[in-house]
Amino acid sequence: MIRFLIAILFNAKRGPEIVPTMRKMIKHKEKYPEKTRYAYALRLIRYLKKSARITTEVYGTENLPEEGGYIMYPNHQGKYDALGIMYAHHNPCTFVMDKAKSYGFLVREMVDLLGAKRLALDDVRQNIRIMAQIEEEVKEGKRFILFSEGGYASNGNIVQRFKPGSFKCAMKAQVPIIPVTLIDSYLAFNSFKPGPVTTKVIFGEPIYYETYKDMKTYEVADIVRNTIISTMEEFGVYVNNPEKDPEY
Repeated sequence: MIRFLIAILFNAKRGPEIVPTMRKMIKHKEKYPEKTRYAYALRLIRYLKKSARITTEVYGTENLPEEGGYIMYPNHQGKYDALGIMYAHHNPCTFVMDKAKSYGFLVREMVDLLGAKRLALDDVRQNIRIMAQIEEEVKEGKRFILFSEGGYASNGNIVQRFKPGSFKCAMKAQVPIIPVTLIDSYLAFNSFKPGPVTTKVIFGEPIYYETYKDMKTYEVADIVRNTIISTMEEFGVYVNNPEKDPEY
């Protein structure tokens, strides 16, 4: 948490330049194509990484489909998760986040700049509407980061249960599902660890429609979650993860 505040404070002096530029791009999206806006977002992420002394190792980019939309489903560890994935993902993508947390300093601008989705966790109707929007946009080629675990209060490198309903938008759109493994991402902005930190982002092999078309959502959730746990073990991270929800 301290590292997050330091990163914000160190970049506060850039605010008079960054914030107006982001707002200008948001207001005039017709003049600033998605790639341009995404490149500017990556510039801000690099500023934050440097000031917070965060190194992110990236693996598996060859697994990312070159064309078309898809949804990435990572484990959730903290505030840095989406930033780390975007840093590793050179082509434009966006994310889904808790609406209540989406209006902070620079967060509001990042959400609007990238066309991210604000999900009101206590509003079922709004959730259904947003997920339908994601389904349509991913069909049109957009790429999303969707955290199926939900919160990240004390996850660390423990992978919580994945919510099966979060996979419906990908399955209805018939697009690839990408498991994304995050390791030590919580150390960046959700720990009191001093000094430099190193995180890892590992893109797994896509799960294509032909593979999951006859599956239930809970089966897909299990595959993605188990893939992430197995990948963590391959990288030397062994934890006692919660068992599969018996209500699946």
